Amino acid sequence: MTTFDIYPAIDLRNGKVVRLKYGDPAQQTVFGDDPAAMGQQWVTAGSRWLHVVNLDGAFDEAGTANWQALPTLTQLGAKVQFGGGIRTLADVERALAAGVSRVILGTVAIEHPELVAEAVAQFGGDRVAVGIDARDGKVKTRGWVEDTAVSPATLGQQMVALGIRTAIYTDISRDGVR
Repeated sequence: MTTFDIYPAIDLRNGKVVRLKYGDPAQQTVFGDDPAAMGQQWVTAGSRWLHVVNLDGAFDEAGTANWQALPTLTQLGAKVQFGGGIRTLADVERALAAGVSRVILGTVAIEHPELVAEAVAQFGGDRVAVGIDARDGKVKTRGWVEDTAVSPATLGQQMVALGIRTAIYTDISRDGVR
């Protein structure tokens, strides 16, 4: 029998657990103000991983409350992959120091791919992933608000060449909807 992991997403905005319809902050639903309680529900249900997104960081906001919640999530017994606004090696180090198992780099993969290569070299390909978020066949950056001319396949190939082994792909046109 083949097994696989499900990565339940915990999207954080101002320290609250939210879901954005199509990634639009104006279409936000709040599910709670206790990220650790939400994470514990998933761990109790059997999840071995949590996918945590710092939406504030993705939108180039401070995200202080989200960073403060991170250590409580990493202590729940599941591995945590974390992304959203990670744009420097210091950000990668900070997330790993908080107990994150894998850091997701998104915007920086387009804007500064050399930083992705440095992160893989410094922390290893198993600790660094790339987030490929696309709509209409093109990668979007900075919280899905800036367009690029890059296709997801092209970005994926470029990242594999830099040592990336894990990609998290999001079809923005389906995100947050059923």
